[in-house]
Amino acid sequence: MNRIQFTASYEQIISVKNLLEAWREFIRGKRRRKDVEEFGRHLMYNILALHRDLATGTYMHGDYQHFKINDPKPRDIHKASVHDRLLHHAIYRQLYPFFDRTFIHDSYSCRLGKGTHRAMNAFRRCSYQASKNDTKTLWVLKCDIRKFFASINQVMLIKILAERIQDEHIVRLVEKVVVSFSSTKKGKGLPLGNLTSQLLVNIYMNEFDQFVKHKLKAKYYIRYADDFVFLSTDYEWLISLLPQIRDFLRKNLNLELHPSKVSISTLASGIDFLGWVHFSDHRVLRTTTKQRMWRRIEEMAGRESTVQSYLGLLSHGDTWKLRREVLTSVNFVHD
Repeated sequence: MNRIQFTASYEQIISVKNLLEAWREFIRGKRRRKDVEEFGRHLMYNILALHRDLATGTYMHGDYQHFKINDPKPRDIHKASVHDRLLHHAIYRQLYPFFDRTFIHDSYSCRLGKGTHRAMNAFRRCSYQASKNDTKTLWVLKCDIRKFFASINQVMLIKILAERIQDEHIVRLVEKVVVSFSSTKKGKGLPLGNLTSQLLVNIYMNEFDQFVKHKLKAKYYIRYADDFVFLSTDYEWLISLLPQIRDFLRKNLNLELHPSKVSISTLASGIDFLGWVHFSDHRVLRTTTKQRMWRRIEEMAGRESTVQSYLGLLSHGDTWKLRREVLTSVNFVHD
């Protein structure tokens, strides 16, 4: 495959100007955090020191701080130092604009102008088109990748990057970030806490997206991170895709489908995708998402910012009754 090349230089990425711009982006919403304040007290000294280490090739990525969150299921987060996270931003702001142009339209995770709500709207649009405006039975193949972030093969990822990036110094720098972390197996995994990880998993999965579009010729396909769906009125065709999907993921990306999260069902029976259950003419909030919402509102004692956030979420589905219940539960004044 003839691939367009990333032509920016290593010097552009490590430049003091790029590091300063990365700092301005990095500190948004973080100014009062202790580690950020400490780094910022001697900002130019720290930035010049980082630039020097990068310029001389002596930069070494530090260790990670590990903690757990529930979002909504338990997740392991690995947080790097401010010093390293600043570099992540400097790399990201240079690589993202280029690589984003190489992604397919229907990849929606961690991209500007995309996100879950647009992915859900794309699902609705595709369902109308594929079913000929609900005149034909629509089948949906839904898949999920097992232990996605923890299973990324670092050697394969670096190889994919090297095919796109001309400057070997950039490849080696990104490799330092990638190999600074290992999951349960050496040479595997990307940390959820790194900004670069959001871009790198999309670069990795773009290999699959291109296979889906150009080899499988799938017209109605939507991916959000490791969740993806195929829509078609041809049930047998969807069945035939599964061995091809499994084979490509295993051989080319060293990934496996989650054995209990692969399904083929009709849209009329409801498709659970991105926290909502989708039907032909409406969508409703998934029961577990609803339960988590009530639990969170209770934990935050009905704090207005929390309630407004959930009301914003609920506005994307058929939830008029549920919104009324939320408003009533926190004693908001409403018409």
